[in-house]
Amino acid sequence: MDRHKDWAIVLCLVGGGQEINTGEAGIDAWLEAVNLRFPDWHVYISSRLTDSEYAAGKALEVVRQRRNTYFDDNLHLAVSMRSFRSENVSDFVKALIDCEKEAARAVFEQLSNKYPIFITRDLKQAKAWVRSRARGSERFGLMASSKAQRLKPHAIDIRVEVNPVHWFLNDREDTRSSFYLEDAATEFQVQGLELDWVCVTWDGDMRFNGSGWNFHDFRGARWCSIANADNRRYLRNAYRVLLTRARQGMIIFVPEGDPSDPTRLPEFYDSTFQYLNELGIPVLH
Repeated sequence: MDRHKDWAIVLCLVGGGQEINTGEAGIDAWLEAVNLRFPDWHVYISSRLTDSEYAAGKALEVVRQRRNTYFDDNLHLAVSMRSFRSENVSDFVKALIDCEKEAARAVFEQLSNKYPIFITRDLKQAKAWVRSRARGSERFGLMASSKAQRLKPHAIDIRVEVNPVHWFLNDREDTRSSFYLEDAATEFQVQGLELDWVCVTWDGDMRFNGSGWNFHDFRGARWCSIANADNRRYLRNAYRVLLTRARQGMIIFVPEGDPSDPTRLPEFYDSTFQYLNELGIPVLH
C-alpha cells in the first residue's frame, strides 16, 4: 500500500488476548511496524488498546508520541458477536482472567440468566450437563489447555492428536467427533471456532493463588513454574480462548485432586475452584 502513487487505506480488525504460541506478537507488532516503517502514515486507532488483553505496552506509548496518530472510542468494537445469547461473556472472561473480582461478579449477574455457566468437580456430571442442554443439531464438546498434562486420570490426554475436521464436523456416532466427549480439543484446535455448549476442563497448569495466577508446565514427573513472561501470557490467553468458545453456555470442570498423587494435590485445584465460585458461578450439584 505504501508504494501506491495516490492514497490507500489499510483496515485491520485485530482481536486482543489471542496470542497463544511462540511467534504470535499481537497488536503491539502492528504498532511497531507502523511507527518504524511508515512514519508518514495517518493512524486511527481505538483508545481502548490500553486494556490488559491487548498487551500493546510500550508500542502504544511510542505511537502516541508520533504525529498523525488519532485515538477514537468509536473504533473499539465492544460487542462480541460470538455468543448470540450474551454480549457480556468476553467482558466476564476478561475480568476473570485479570482477577478483577468485583467487575467479574457484576458482569456475571448480567449474563447468568441468558448464558448459563456452572462449575463442578465431577466430570461425569459435567458431560451429562452439556448433553442435556443441546437441542437438535446444537454441538457440544470437551476442551482443555495444551499444558493440561495431569488430566489423564480422568481419561483426558491432550497429547492425543485431535483432527479438528472430524471433531467439529462429524456426527454423534463417530468417536472422533466432539459429541463423543472423549477427545479434548486444545486452544490450538479451537481458536477462531465455536461450539454451542462447552465443557472446559481446568488443570493445575494455571492456578489461582489468592490474588493472581501461578503458571506451571509439567515436565518429566513434576510441575515446574513458568518464569518466561511470554509463556505466561500464552497460557493466560489459552484459557481466555477456551472460556470464550461456547455460544450458548458452558460448564467448567475443576478436578478435586488426589492427596496421594504429588502431581495432582488438592491444593493445585481448590483455590481455583473457590475463586470461580466467589465470582458468582454456581456449583452444579
